[in-house]
This record gives sequence, structure tokens and C-alpha cells, in this order.
Amino acid sequence: MANPTLHVRIISPQQLILDTEAVSVSSKNTQGNFDILPQHANFITLIENNPIIIRPQNAKPQAFKFALAIIMVTENKVNIYTYIQPNTEKG
Repeated sequence: MANPTLHVRIISPQQLILDTEAVSVSSKNTQGNFDILPQHANFITLIENNPIIIRPQNAKPQAFKFALAIIMVTENKVNIYTYIQPNTEKG
């Protein structure tokens, strides 16, 4: 059976900001809105000043907004790299 979640990490040089399992990750890049779901194809994109919404399994979604972030998806792992501390909104 396929893994129904993604392993999501938000990483800055200073710290590991988030390390969780999630059912989806959503954001917006220069091409428009997108969603990352389990079993997503390999993917890399740059996010500038747009919220990154992480939907953990059995928990409320979390929104992180960075001036600049790179999202990299491979083998059900989503790594989000940034250099600054986020503005975090829960809801």
C-alpha cells in the first residue's frame, strides 16, 4: 500500500523549523497555485513571499511565509529550504 502522507521538513541554516508528516503541501510559484500530495513526482520550485500551507494528518493546517524558499520533492519527502525565520500563522 502506498504511503498516505508526506514527510515534510522546513530547514534553515540556524535550525530545523518543522519536521512532520502531512497529507499535503500547497503554495504559489510564478506559474500559479500548486498542491503536493503523496506520491508526487520529483519537483523543485522557488517560492517568494507566498504562504506555504502544510496540512498535517489529524491537525490544523500551518502557514509559513518566507521572503524566499526552495521546495524540493523526492520520494514522498518535501524539504523546504530557507535562510530566514518565518512568520507563522495557524488556522
